[in-house]
Amino acid sequence: MKILLLGKNGQVGWELQRSLAVMGEVVALGRSGRDELVGDLTDLAGLERTVQAVRPQVIVNAAAYTAVDKAESEPELARTINALAPGLLAQAAVRQNALLVHYSTDYVFDGSGSKPWRESDATAPLSVYGRTKLEGEQAIAASSCRHLILRTSWVYGARGGNFAKTMLRLAREREQLNVIDDQIGAPTGADLLADVTAHAIRHLLPPLGRNDLTPSGIYHLAAAGETSWHGYARFVLQQAQQAGQVLKAGPQQVAPIPTTSYPTPAQRPHNSRLDTTRLQNTFGLTLPHWQTGVARMLAEIL
Repeated sequence: MKILLLGKNGQVGWELQRSLAVMGEVVALGRSGRDELVGDLTDLAGLERTVQAVRPQVIVNAAAYTAVDKAESEPELARTINALAPGLLAQAAVRQNALLVHYSTDYVFDGSGSKPWRESDATAPLSVYGRTKLEGEQAIAASSCRHLILRTSWVYGARGGNFAKTMLRLAREREQLNVIDDQIGAPTGADLLADVTAHAIRHLLPPLGRNDLTPSGIYHLAAAGETSWHGYARFVLQQAQQAGQVLKAGPQQVAPIPTTSYPTPAQRPHNSRLDTTRLQNTFGLTLPHWQTGVARMLAEIL
């Protein structure tokens, strides 16, 4: 099997290089590309030539425009990367008879209520980022290519920057932290996303001679449980103290604040809960609690 992976240097892309390696030949590209191959999602013509040259059985798009606030002032760039490029990849997948794997977000919803979002719930994004990610989903579905769209939320990885690392840095510098407590979701590890992706690809591409294909479509993927950013921060600092880290601000010095106290250019959803029942039932999975993954990540970086 040949797999074309885009976005190899991102948190999810980095983990995908590991999880996909046992499945076949992985042609992994970052923005700078490789040889004559293009990994920059703003180069649509180059992307199309790359798919034609590689001739993959699977295309995994882990690249995206994820600067949520900056997208408000760069809507066309965000749309090119998050909507036009996935649409082009979907059309290329049709021509190659390839499976397209793509990642999306809970930001396609308006964040209202308190129930976990199902795949069938009505979308109503609040931001440019959310609108462009939704447009990307729609372009993939309209192409009729075989596809797997994994909507996720609150992604972190040991590699690169993340919320936990920011909290640790601030806790070493300050005696008091203020963290939002009215946005609810589940911190989800890039390693979990990558491992589930590899598992799902196996289901979507059964061995030769079998035709029991798992249905294409959208699946929600997030760690089990839920918390607020405030609860997340307290857990991180508690784990750090237990590991012997010296902090000026411990868990008790993290004060809860509402979203309104921390205005941003892009509106954030209050409810980022995702119902993962469909994914777990379809692929025979049990998703670990968010604390398990975060604790493992912290053990790696502390």
